Amino acid sequence: LLPPLTPAPADLHGRLVSYWPYGRPVDPADPDAAPWEEAAALLAGLHRTPAPAGLPAMRGPVKAARAVKRLRSATAAPRAAATAVLRAWDTVPAWARAEAPQPVPGALCHGDFHLGQLVRHPAPDGPWLLIDVDDLGTGVPAWDLGRPAAWYACGLLPPDEWSRFLAAYRAAGGTAVPAAGDPWPALEVPARALTVQTAARAVTKAQEEGRPLDEAEQCLVDACDRMVPVPPELAQGSPK
Repeated sequence: LLPPLTPAPADLHGRLVSYWPYGRPVDPADPDAAPWEEAAALLAGLHRTPAPAGLPAMRGPVKAARAVKRLRSATAAPRAAATAVLRAWDTVPAWARAEAPQPVPGALCHGDFHLGQLVRHPAPDGPWLLIDVDDLGTGVPAWDLGRPAAWYACGLLPPDEWSRFLAAYRAAGGTAVPAAGDPWPALEVPARALTVQTAARAVTKAQEEGRPLDEAEQCLVDACDRMVPVPPELAQGSPK
């Protein structure tokens, strides 16, 4: 983790602030240079670290629930898209909707991992470090892998990049998924919840900007639509 410049928040015009060193972020214009292996190793190290006493629960599910709540309250949201997202949310287990405690084990988790949470420090060529610990806490470590897993499942992350990320995480001794075999029993719930969260934000943003969903946003909504089980009578065909 990138350490702050000061050990405790300082008072600035009556508000508590913390000061952090500058780090060079991932370049969004150069996706081929995304540090998937480095990110995976950082997460594996974090998940292996014993959680200090007194940490709160990782806030990932709370943020997902907040995004869905915002979508529900949006006026004139695109009806079909919003309906697909909200129906998918209803299929997510209660703990991933922040409606029940997270299941054990209570590993140390980042809580909001994506490539924007990485910087090189010292800039410009220092090692990659994780930033933004606002949501850090104890919980289900697979949540930190959920966003890349969701992107892969939605077709937004190429299979080779997902494979590199997963292999590097396992090689570094990450505890969120088994060391071998199918990772999806551990990843399915976080990936579904984060797909819904991202789709909810996309639909809400499109509505606020008065525009249709773009291609990537539509992929997320389509993934939500696929999460809802087909009723048995439809799966078996119409009665004759």
